[in-house]
Amino acid sequence: MRRIFTILTFTLATTAMAHDEGHGPKVADAGKYGGLVSAVVLKSDAGKGAAAPLVFKSELVRSADGTTRFYLYDSAMKPIDSKGFATTGSASLATRVKGKWKTVGFSLALKDKFFQGTMPTPESKPYNIDITLKLDGKELLSAFDNLD
Repeated sequence: MRRIFTILTFTLATTAMAHDEGHGPKVADAGKYGGLVSAVVLKSDAGKGAAAPLVFKSELVRSADGTTRFYLYDSAMKPIDSKGFATTGSASLATRVKGKWKTVGFSLALKDKFFQGTMPTPESKPYNIDITLKLDGKELLSAFDNLD
């Protein structure tokens, strides 16, 4: 019994720490449209975790029909100008199916002051969404983890 408890403790501890802090510094702001707020970092800095320098903040808003909107803000949560951004972005939805990660991509198109696309239905919950955009030739990344 003691052995089982020890194994469970180590297993749960490692899964609890998996992907902790995401890609970039932790942000605690509330979304302006009722969505989730996350850091935006250079994709090349994503491996630095919480130590990655903040480029922007972002908000992910999901609707029941799969419509996904992605807003960008400066560090003070003021909307930023979309000038210089590529008109399309890519997103990936990652789910764990039968113990293996499965990733499905979808695209986002620039609509005035936000990016919009249609998210595929996740095969399981929780799931993760990573969004990649290009600004003046540099790739930016924003990650949203443990969504349901």
